[in-house]
Amino acid sequence: MKKKSRKALEIKTDMTSSNNSAALVVAYIFHLANERRLSPLTCESYSRDISTLLKLAAETPFNQLQIHHVRRFVARLHSKGLSGRSLARMLSAWRGFYNYLARDHGCKHNPCAGLRAPKYPKTLPHILSPDEAAKLLEFPAKDLMALRDKAMFELFYSSGLRLTELVNLKPEDLNFSDGTVLILGKGDKTRVVPIGSQAIRALREWIKLRETLLKPGEKALFLSRNGKGISSRSVSQRLKIRALQQGINFNVHPHVLRHSFASHLLQSSANLRAVQEMLGHASISTTQTYTHLDFQHLAKVYDVTHPRAKKKS
Repeated sequence: MKKKSRKALEIKTDMTSSNNSAALVVAYIFHLANERRLSPLTCESYSRDISTLLKLAAETPFNQLQIHHVRRFVARLHSKGLSGRSLARMLSAWRGFYNYLARDHGCKHNPCAGLRAPKYPKTLPHILSPDEAAKLLEFPAKDLMALRDKAMFELFYSSGLRLTELVNLKPEDLNFSDGTVLILGKGDKTRVVPIGSQAIRALREWIKLRETLLKPGEKALFLSRNGKGISSRSVSQRLKIRALQQGINFNVHPHVLRHSFASHLLQSSANLRAVQEMLGHASISTTQTYTHLDFQHLAKVYDVTHPRAKKKS
């Protein structure tokens, strides 16, 4: 079936014709989803970024774009208010697209190579303090939906999952005897991550009552009210509402729990490699972001406690 679908997307590409540009974008997104096995959300992001390039190129075929064209595109987007961070992500997507065109469609050059986005301030991800994390999770599970939420959020913070990883979990991915969860991450890579005791307790309670909602054929661990797998959007909304109910007055989204998990684990263990494995990062440089978070925490402690850090009046 997969071969048949791929054959349907193969194009006899005349790289000098702008008529094939949209088909090339479709073929690339298909390649990302079916060969590189990227998540639907990641593919959607790539699709948006490369569709922007398609619009900016207008009637100019991809293989005729030059570096001065792309530089002008970036300047135009920046003047419209697109941030340096967003432009850096977009340029990265465009470069990857041209690498694909070179490999599969004979494109001879990459007009994005060497181009850099405008400089932007690098901000660290927002995290909860350990006390805030405890406050968020200490709510009574008085009904079925609250019980599900408690299990979801405890597992998020306990194991540092990505949002897509959480909504794709199945009951058989949990191993209570070992205290672990099997996660299917980016690029279809699996990893096994420990689950904390409080998360295990909440998950056991949820699984006991999950059957009362379950619709035939549904395999998701976490269900919505209609008995189907809960959506990523619903998880985000539930977390935001729960945080406000618990008196945490900033936007707590699922990645905040992942960031908090990583930072708190690093503060207590200082084992960067272990944190990398648990987060499922391909490169340790990504995980090193949390060493800066850790330093930020230490700097605050120093400013409050060290005599030499106090400002002289």
